[in-house]
Amino acid sequence: MIREVRIQSVSDLMPLLSEQEYRRDLDRYRSPYLYRGMPNVDFKMTTSLRRNCKGLQKNLELAILNNFAKYAVREDPTVSRNVWQCMITGQHNGLPTRLLDWSQSPLVGIHFAVTEKNLEEMEDHDCVVWRIDMQELYSLLPDRYRTAVNRMQSTIFNVKVMANITESLEQYDRDMKDEAMVVIEPPSTNDRIINQYSFFSIVPMEMEDIEGFLDRRTEHTVKYIIDRHMRWRVRDMLDQLNMSERIIYPGLDGLSKWIARHYYVK
Repeated sequence: MIREVRIQSVSDLMPLLSEQEYRRDLDRYRSPYLYRGMPNVDFKMTTSLRRNCKGLQKNLELAILNNFAKYAVREDPTVSRNVWQCMITGQHNGLPTRLLDWSQSPLVGIHFAVTEKNLEEMEDHDCVVWRIDMQELYSLLPDRYRTAVNRMQSTIFNVKVMANITESLEQYDRDMKDEAMVVIEPPSTNDRIINQYSFFSIVPMEMEDIEGFLDRRTEHTVKYIIDRHMRWRVRDMLDQLNMSERIIYPGLDGLSKWIARHYYVK
C-alpha cells in the first residue's frame, strides 16, 4: 500500500526529515528508509533502460553492458569484475540501466524533487519524494538472497554479495519475477556516490509497474507530494543547509549548475 502525504508548509517537512526508529539492541536511532525525489508528481518511476529501449530492453540490455565494459575498462578497470559493478558504474555515467536511484538522505531526495531543469517551470506542478523501507523489501526476497547477505552480518547487499549469489541477469529475473527486488549499496568509487548517499534498486525485467509493485507488496511506502508553491521556498532552504548541485555533483559542472540557479532571475 502506498500512503500519500501532502507537504504544504516547511513544518510539514519535519516528519520526513526525522524518520528514525529507536533500535533497542543498539540504543541508537537508525533509519531503514530510502528516498527518491522527482521534479514532477505525474512522472512514473521507470528505469533509464526502459525509457531508452522501451519494449526491446530485454534484448538490448546485455549488448549495452558488454559494449560499456569493452570500451570503459581503460578508464575504470573495475567494470570487468562482474555485471553488477559494470551496471553501477554505467548508471553513474549516464548509461541506460535497470537500476533505480535512491538515497538514504531525505535531503538528497528533496533536492532532486525541488530542482527543475527548466526553472521557469518550478511552480507549474507539484513534485514528489518517494520513501521505501529497505527492511521491508529485504523481507520479500527469496530465501537464498537473504541467507547470502546474512552471512555478511548485514541486510544490505553490495556488489560482492550479489556476484556470489548470481552474475546472471536471467537468473536474477527468474528469482524475482515481479514480486521482489534487491536494494544494493554501491562501492564508494567516486565523490558523487559518496555525497549522494547512493543506493540502487535492481528492477527485475518483469516488473513493468514499479509503483504497482510497491502498492501491492509493501506497507511502509510513502509518497510525499510537495506543493508547487512550496518549491522555491524549500529550494532556498536546502541551499542554506548546504544541499545543492555543488554538493550533489562535485566538480565544475555541479558548481556551474549551482551558480546558474543561484543567480536565476524569477
